[in-house]
Amino acid sequence: MKTPIRLSKRLIELIHCSRSEADRYIEGGWVLVDGEIIDQPQFKIVDQKVVLHPEATLTPSLPATLLLHLPTGFDVNAPAAARALITPENRSSDDLSGVRMLKRHFARLTPTTPLEAGATGLLVFSQDGRVVRRLVDDASRNEQEYIVEVSGKIIPDGIKQLNRPMKLDDKPLPAAKVSWQNEIRLRFALKNVRPGQIKFMCESVGLTVDKMVRIRIGRVPMSKLPPGQWRYLPHSALF
Repeated sequence: MKTPIRLSKRLIELIHCSRSEADRYIEGGWVLVDGEIIDQPQFKIVDQKVVLHPEATLTPSLPATLLLHLPTGFDVNAPAAARALITPENRSSDDLSGVRMLKRHFARLTPTTPLEAGATGLLVFSQDGRVVRRLVDDASRNEQEYIVEVSGKIIPDGIKQLNRPMKLDDKPLPAAKVSWQNEIRLRFALKNVRPGQIKFMCESVGLTVDKMVRIRIGRVPMSKLPPGQWRYLPHSALF
């Protein structure tokens, strides 16, 4: 029986590269073992077929940022449950980011910008500290867009009131831009959203919130991402 060896050692034997180059090729997802991408240099092999992709580059792989369409039935205060939806099988077939999916992209994902209670829609998970800072530390400057389905009869000049300064618990609420999308849906665009703000604002003008979907955070739109599926955010989308 042959002794298992590290994948990086086998690659060095095959293409006569350095140890650091072998590690970078493997971590970049450019090495296939029996036709499957393996991105762990320490992965042990025996007699499997090892192939370096013909377009392989030594450019380091960048940390990943993933956009998830959170469906109904999930607690927005339990990001671990939402995180469980991010699997290779749930990647959207319409993902046009061009990012090559690697196993390492599913580790150490940090949730950002929580949803309003009871809402569904766009959630962002990232391995990139710059993205996390942009969406968490700079949350007050990132406009969020919600589509809110409502019922009830709005008071006279209710839309004007929703666009004026309002208070919740005697504290000023961040300004919002509110308009009708159709006869039962309102569009809210607001920054630094306070928990319960949208529900409170709707109730203050006689409306009941039946459904909320976040469709955008700053420059990042959810687009046509189906519920329960995710796609990559291209590295150039925020910077």
